[in-house]
Amino acid sequence: MGTGIVSAGLWLADHRTLSAILLAVAIALWLGLLGLFALRAARERTRWLQEARTPAALTGVAGTSVLGSRLTMSGADWAAWILLVLALVAWLALVPRVVRHWRTPTVGISFVLTVSTESLAVLAALLALDEHRDWLALAALGPLVLGLAAYLFALVRVDLRQLLAGRGDHWIFGGALAIATLACARTTAALEATAQLSRWHGVLQDATLALWAAACLWLPVLLAGELLRPRPGYATARWGTVFPFGMYAVCSIAAGSVAGVSGIERFGRAWIFVALAVWLAVFAGMLARGAELARRRDPLT
Repeated sequence: MGTGIVSAGLWLADHRTLSAILLAVAIALWLGLLGLFALRAARERTRWLQEARTPAALTGVAGTSVLGSRLTMSGADWAAWILLVLALVAWLALVPRVVRHWRTPTVGISFVLTVSTESLAVLAALLALDEHRDWLALAALGPLVLGLAAYLFALVRVDLRQLLAGRGDHWIFGGALAIATLACARTTAALEATAQLSRWHGVLQDATLALWAAACLWLPVLLAGELLRPRPGYATARWGTVFPFGMYAVCSIAAGSVAGVSGIERFGRAWIFVALAVWLAVFAGMLARGAELARRRDPLT
């Protein structure tokens, strides 16, 4: 998710070479995780079924949709369609299981329920825009609304202590609203391009701005939590920090464009470099952790 969305932000900010590099990394990571997923399903089925009950399982849905959205920017709509179908099937299979086994209080990773749902709306809206499919633009409204409902469902059960104790995924508190903003912006653009629900365009533009403002309210709170309780060092959950940083950039560019507010769009174009810096730090941490684990397993070291 994190690599794909930073790649998308760089593309929107007209840094195409950097975007292409991160896209290649995102594709490699997606294929690697897909292989790991299949291997675990075959060899550790009991563990695989247990993990499928947790919100973390939905990161696969979100990552697949985000990659598909990025591929639409490169004109690979055929690949995006495949990823949309895969993501939708996985979402339909996983969400009922996750909701049945929901645990409270909610933490950052719990909000992936919203992220995965909204990611479907984003990808559907982008394909509707590219191919002028009115039915797909209308269909994007479904996951957009469901994702917002999922956010409220998780928010009323949230553990705010995660702002000081979370290992990185607590940033999804804001990132989930940021992707809802992006979904609203893209759906609005798709409905305008296909001339559907014209009376609602203004309402959706206002909703996009309201969601953007709500997402941004989390930003100083999240930053303050990091300053008050620094958490240096690499943790897998830190990829849950990368994604919101990238999403703030992308949703700002999209929201500013749809609503005609150039200041919001300029903020997004500047913020993508902050997101890139966070991505580089976390990616370097991941490589260092991998090298450390390899040394521990090597009997010669």
